Amino acid sequence: MSVKVGEKAPDFKALDSALKEKKLSDYKGHKTVLAFFPGAFTSVCTKEMCTFRDSMAAFNNLDAKVVGISVDQPFSLAEFAKQNKLNFELLSDANREISKKYGALHENFVNVAGLTASKRSVFVLDKEGTVKYAWVSEDPGKEPDYEAVKKELSKIN
Repeated sequence: MSVKVGEKAPDFKALDSALKEKKLSDYKGHKTVLAFFPGAFTSVCTKEMCTFRDSMAAFNNLDAKVVGISVDQPFSLAEFAKQNKLNFELLSDANREISKKYGALHENFVNVAGLTASKRSVFVLDKEGTVKYAWVSEDPGKEPDYEAVKKELSKIN
């Protein structure tokens, strides 16, 4: 079951790529973009995260934080961020709990039984943690509509 627009975003705890624990409540007071992606170092995920990186000036102007989330280990995410010069936080959902809470978990990723990954998804949260935009794709090759994400952020005070 996916998180719906108008609902409070489920809280979570996760390690970032520097092994610091982060919680959703750490982003309270900021508009926040939670960008789930299937896996570091894959072509579409790299393109997506680099598109967010290249759009950070626009997100900063909208007073928004971008947070990438995948099931990768923090060490992999640290190297992924370094190699791609990512300028926003990446969180490890290694136990798959965040992806499950948000309805964003592939149970049999690329038709491999038991292989799990985050679904490519974007959730835009207001400063109080209410979901204002939700997009979850069953197709791991489909990128989000970046302009729609920015448009939704621009509507939030």
